[in-house]
Amino acid sequence: MRNYQGSGEGPSQKNIFMIAGVGIFCAICAAVGVLMLIKGAEWFGIGEGPSGTNEVADESTDDSGSKQPVQPGEVIEIGIAYGTEKKRWLLDAVAEWEKEPAGKQVKINLLPMGSLEGAQEVLAENKNIHVWSPASSVYKDRFVLDWQLKFSGDPIYAEDTLAISPMVFVMWEERYQAFIQKYGELNFSTIEQALNEPAGWDGIAGKPDWGLFKFGHTHPNKSNSGLVSLILMAYDYHKKTRDLQLKDILDTDFQSWFESLEKGVNFSVDSTGTLMERMVLTGPSTYDCVMVYENVAMDNIATAAGRWGEIRIVYPDRNLLNDNPYYILNTPWSDDAHKKTAKVFMEFLMSERIQRRALDHGFRPGNVRVPVKFAGSQFVSLENYGVKVDLNTACEPPKGAVLSNILDNWQRRHGR
Repeated sequence: MRNYQGSGEGPSQKNIFMIAGVGIFCAICAAVGVLMLIKGAEWFGIGEGPSGTNEVADESTDDSGSKQPVQPGEVIEIGIAYGTEKKRWLLDAVAEWEKEPAGKQVKINLLPMGSLEGAQEVLAENKNIHVWSPASSVYKDRFVLDWQLKFSGDPIYAEDTLAISPMVFVMWEERYQAFIQKYGELNFSTIEQALNEPAGWDGIAGKPDWGLFKFGHTHPNKSNSGLVSLILMAYDYHKKTRDLQLKDILDTDFQSWFESLEKGVNFSVDSTGTLMERMVLTGPSTYDCVMVYENVAMDNIATAAGRWGEIRIVYPDRNLLNDNPYYILNTPWSDDAHKKTAKVFMEFLMSERIQRRALDHGFRPGNVRVPVKFAGSQFVSLENYGVKVDLNTACEPPKGAVLSNILDNWQRRHGR
């Protein structure tokens, strides 16, 4: 061992200070690194905290690195404009959310309205809306284009598919059996014939007390299911499942048939959930048949039976899958806190526990880990009412220009 004492070759005082300084700097870096790892595990304040529970942190870091403070005790409100077909499920989900620790600082305001009405409210700058959750993504391109024409940029921050629900005809069982005996099947073509039967049910089934045949769908300028009904009419008439074109909508024979059908339709209701509720409330005196979402029909089978008798669910030969998107809005009134908390609630809705609750309300879950067909599932227990897992042919959503012309064609004929 070399002895530096008294030799003049030992480290100088300056070198000692430098070595000590390097040591202190390394210790600080290590401490900062640990702190960053701890903070990085907390995503917008709702995640696994040190206690292992879901809690809202004091601050978070957004995509640009800036911090968004969330003070203890502060409440962030998220407004969700949603189609009423999801009413029962979302009310159920929000009740569960409020039991969570994160639910104490993130208040969910459910704003029921027609799917297209929700888009129109966002375009009108309704600052209470931070999430738009229509029944399907059919109207998305039109909404984005309208936003960009009026403002600029992409109005959607993030999105996911909450659940799937195809379209169905719903008819009172007794009247369905009489209808089938006359026409052989229930579709848009036979509905058009029944609507134009001058003697109504007397001519259809020798039942004059039943009055005229009554069919309803929602208002297509306000509700997604009404718009989808028009799309399926066009696909059904032209015997197509994809590539619906402008010439198909402008075809004079189609327009004559379309008007012959639509002139007898009751489209006075603006949302699908409300339409089904009205059918159940008022019975066959108002509607013999309606077109709604599968989940809405399934959710009302027991209620209908307790009032007017059983209903029959029939899937159209050509269908369209409504994907119930959850669009987190990228609007001036929706800041980083709104966007990130809205995303956390979206992930809560996509969790297996809450997706199973969607299944209880007749939805086909968007989370693929949640099965649809199993013992005890409504898709098994309600088969006698016409419910089935395997679907008929699914059509592709039409392009934006075609969609606009379908709506314009309808509006010119009906004036609103």
